Amino acid sequence: MGGKGRGGRARTQRKHFRDNRENVWKRPRPDPNSANDNDKDGNGNGNGKPWEPFESQSPAFNEYYKEQFIVTAEEWDTFIEVLRKPLPAAFRINSSGQFCEEIRAQLQNDFMKSLQAEVTEGDEAVAIRPLPWYPDNLAWHSNFSRMQLRKNQALERFHEFLKLENEIGNITRQEAVSMVPPLFLDVHPNHYVLDMCAAPGSKTFQLLEIIHQSSKPGSLPDGLVVANDLDVQRCNLLIHQTKRMCTANLIVTNHEAQHFPGCRAHTNLFNASASGSEVKPHNTQLTFDRVLCDVPCSGDGTLRKAPDIWRKWNSGMGNGLHGLQVQIGMRGASLLKVGGRMVYSTCSMNPVENEAVVAELLRRSGGSLELIDVSNELPQLVRRPGLKKWRVRDRGVWLASYKEIIEGRQSVAIPSMFPSGRGRKNQADNNDNSELGVNHLDGSIGSSVDVSEPIMDPVDGFDEVCEFPIERCMRIVPHDQNSGAFFIAVLRKIAPLPATFEKQTSKSSNDRSRCKLPQTIADGESVEVDAAVGMDESSSEAGIISNNQGEPSSADKPACELPVHDNKDADGLDTNAGDSEAKLVDNEVDENNLEVAAIKIYSEESKQPDDGEVDPTKSSAKRKLQIQGKWKGVDPVVLFNDETVIDSVKTFYGIDESFPLVGHLVTRNSDTNHVKRIYYISKSVKDVLELNFSVGQQLKITSIGLKMFERQSSREGSSAPCLFRISSEGLPVILPYITKQILTISPVDFKHLLQYKSVKYADFVDSAFGEKASNLMLGCCVVVLGTGTNTSSDDIKVDSSTIAIGCWKGRASLSVMVTAIDCQELLERLSNRLENDL
Repeated sequence: MGGKGRGGRARTQRKHFRDNRENVWKRPRPDPNSANDNDKDGNGNGNGKPWEPFESQSPAFNEYYKEQFIVTAEEWDTFIEVLRKPLPAAFRINSSGQFCEEIRAQLQNDFMKSLQAEVTEGDEAVAIRPLPWYPDNLAWHSNFSRMQLRKNQALERFHEFLKLENEIGNITRQEAVSMVPPLFLDVHPNHYVLDMCAAPGSKTFQLLEIIHQSSKPGSLPDGLVVANDLDVQRCNLLIHQTKRMCTANLIVTNHEAQHFPGCRAHTNLFNASASGSEVKPHNTQLTFDRVLCDVPCSGDGTLRKAPDIWRKWNSGMGNGLHGLQVQIGMRGASLLKVGGRMVYSTCSMNPVENEAVVAELLRRSGGSLELIDVSNELPQLVRRPGLKKWRVRDRGVWLASYKEIIEGRQSVAIPSMFPSGRGRKNQADNNDNSELGVNHLDGSIGSSVDVSEPIMDPVDGFDEVCEFPIERCMRIVPHDQNSGAFFIAVLRKIAPLPATFEKQTSKSSNDRSRCKLPQTIADGESVEVDAAVGMDESSSEAGIISNNQGEPSSADKPACELPVHDNKDADGLDTNAGDSEAKLVDNEVDENNLEVAAIKIYSEESKQPDDGEVDPTKSSAKRKLQIQGKWKGVDPVVLFNDETVIDSVKTFYGIDESFPLVGHLVTRNSDTNHVKRIYYISKSVKDVLELNFSVGQQLKITSIGLKMFERQSSREGSSAPCLFRISSEGLPVILPYITKQILTISPVDFKHLLQYKSVKYADFVDSAFGEKASNLMLGCCVVVLGTGTNTSSDDIKVDSSTIAIGCWKGRASLSVMVTAIDCQELLERLSNRLENDL
């Protein structure tokens, strides 16, 4: 298998070399020893042209944003000048990390002073500083770009500090404006939070920090974070990023955001559990207290860190994504609890992707959503109000309203892109679902606001003006605070979303099937409104292209041993397993056709993950549960209930009965005899997982819980009384409940253990500790850092300052079971403390 995979990749790589594909991010520089840069053998780029820096201007960009007035004419030059400068580095301290206070003190007392000499003329007055708008000085702005940090030898110590602490998880390197949306979510530790488009995971990590911030050692918050992304590879990046958090309150899923499953269970299909009790109402549907919709966008707010966007920017990029953004926003609103808060955000400056989307969300919600005024929150954050009016550009023509669109372009520039969101007068008054009388995004008709004629600005008399308080949105522009650009809107759900029927368009040439929606929706059951609408021709022409992919064959879906309430229909189809993945694809930009979108979203038509296959013999309210099989390419999630192994672990480590293990352990392998890793999940994650089982595994879970135990693979480990060791990630959670195989070590011996990785029992400075360690049972043990030279106390009290590591008690020595970088971090963090104790 390995050879086959490598061969496939090798063929792909050979093809790329043969085609001489350009890498726009790493252009080779010319050879300084060459006499002629234009010589193919002299300039190093193989194309006969001298090396040139990235293009840092775009006439189309200038024309577009000057017309939209996102900044005044007087400040335009400053705006562009800052956009062309590299983005300063920024990072955030993990507020729930053990060394949070020490890292903040090190930045304030060490690096702020030592780096000051590196500030050059024309730069900011200080080298690094805390961001004034971020609470508790936990986010920092560096006056140096990432390139400067890598290249300047004088900054090497600071750069190494950032790399080490980032890898450990004590800090997260993140663009400053990207930190803003989670702050406006107002997350509490008991909240269920959904991050709909989560990769690469910086915001997810930030949400987890807030969830865990007030947790005590050994306790887990009541809330959770569900982090979703549509691409499996990006999910892997997301998992790697959030793994540093060491949390049992995270679920990572792989779905198209606009089709995210609602996991609504019909209690009449399984109204009794094994104990005979009915399913509790709050466990029959997955809804969230907070939803973050940081949607896919054209990304021109990131020009300072991604300068290649300059050369390929065109207005069609934003037009092509508008429909998808509305769909994701409506799906997020439908999954939001009444009273909950949702943040819609993009890293784009385009009003078609920002204000127009928010206005359409408000329009569709029929008063169920309100735009919150958050001007009093984070008062030191410099932000600008949302635009009340904007224009749409199509094929080089500026359009002030939908009525100006030429024949044949109605499916590209659609009504919701304009401030009023309305079509032509005779269309808005008709309720006949004609081709131009519907909203081309989902086929829905009309609005809660009767606006047959576009609202006109009394001053201009030409442009439409949005009827909603869209100025409550905020736009962050680069030159206000030396940052990137971002757009944020904060919405509150004040009532269930209105139910509508999605009617088929009789004039549709391909007779696409549509998903009907319920006529009435009770509180907490609004998750199926606008869940997964079919895409029509407007989506295709605007850059959203449907991809009709068939269901995977039954051979690709092996059975999985998971608890189900109804698995009698062994021939049922897995209606979700064929959920296609959305992909981002760059188009070549045609200079004569500016509406060509740079991003295409592939999604399966008429897919509504909430619904299984309808049994024709039963009412439409009832659904068949899918076969309990694996999602293609994703390992199953299996509850681990092997009593023999669990009892062995509890006995060996003396785990207190107050720490729940049964029902909180999962694996990704249904064969318990070959389980290598056991994960621990919080109660909130357990509740969601049980709901997911009961509705036929609608959630495609790529990662869940916290790695708690790992099987010993060494020869000596196989002979130990307990086959499983405690992982470094899970140790902080289980530490307060361990009563056996745990010792306190003096600072000097702890330092030696970290330095040498393995120490013989007779070589410990504290001979009493060496003797105690040698008397432990063979296998994993825990060593807790003590104070002074006293290690005789058997009463180990754990608090937020307790430092402990996992070790292996061998026959002749004690060895650490943490990575080299973890050892380096502990030595760095504890150097002052250890020196004082010696």
